[in-house]
Amino acid sequence: MKKIVLTATAFAALAAPAFAADLPARPVKAPPPMLAPIYDWTGFYIGGNGGWGESRNCWGIVPVAGALIPDGCLSRSGGVIGGQMGYRWQMGQAVFGLEAQGDWANFNGSHISVFNPAFTTGVKVDGLGLFTGQIGYAWNAALLYLKGGAAVTSNQAFINTTLGGVGIASASSTRWGGTVGVGFEYGFTPNWTAGIEYDHLFMGDSNNSFSVVNPLLAGALNRISQDVDMVTVRVNFKFGGPVVARY
Repeated sequence: MKKIVLTATAFAALAAPAFAADLPARPVKAPPPMLAPIYDWTGFYIGGNGGWGESRNCWGIVPVAGALIPDGCLSRSGGVIGGQMGYRWQMGQAVFGLEAQGDWANFNGSHISVFNPAFTTGVKVDGLGLFTGQIGYAWNAALLYLKGGAAVTSNQAFINTTLGGVGIASASSTRWGGTVGVGFEYGFTPNWTAGIEYDHLFMGDSNNSFSVVNPLLAGALNRISQDVDMVTVRVNFKFGGPVVARY
């Protein structure tokens, strides 16, 4: 009996390597897939902007009784500089946002009155603001968006003598209107973005009464229309999360 056990044990020891060689190879586990980084546009942001703008105004005289008398148009352009702050939400590749923007401006222009060439009329825009909603489409760190909402401008209207440029009358006004715009922005770090934006402001018509009797026509008001175009370069710091990863 002892010999049988020893013989069986020796046979098993010799057969084991050959049997193991006949077993199928173990499957090799595949490495995990690579993680693709994506940019996250969600979060609060604050930044600055600067660029160029142009305001176009058309004057008209509104007598106490009678139809509007056109008195010519003028355009003036200049620099703008200011800041903005807002919040964005990203859902898939769609991005939604709200933003407030304020800028100092220097648009100052004048023209000789068509109705009464003895006087020169003009408008100066020294500030503007935008309160807008945004909708955009993101390709990772690139964002193309549309915006629209309310706009406000701070204006100074004046009437001077054409000869000598002596100030005769002036009026200050804060005007509200609407705005639409389009922009492109790129995230060059997880928290810093830069872009360019174009905005058009529709400010409509406004009747202005001056500090003295209207020298163009006693008792009349001046109706002034306004439209503004603006192109700015923007830099923002985003407080949202960093670049995240997905499979």
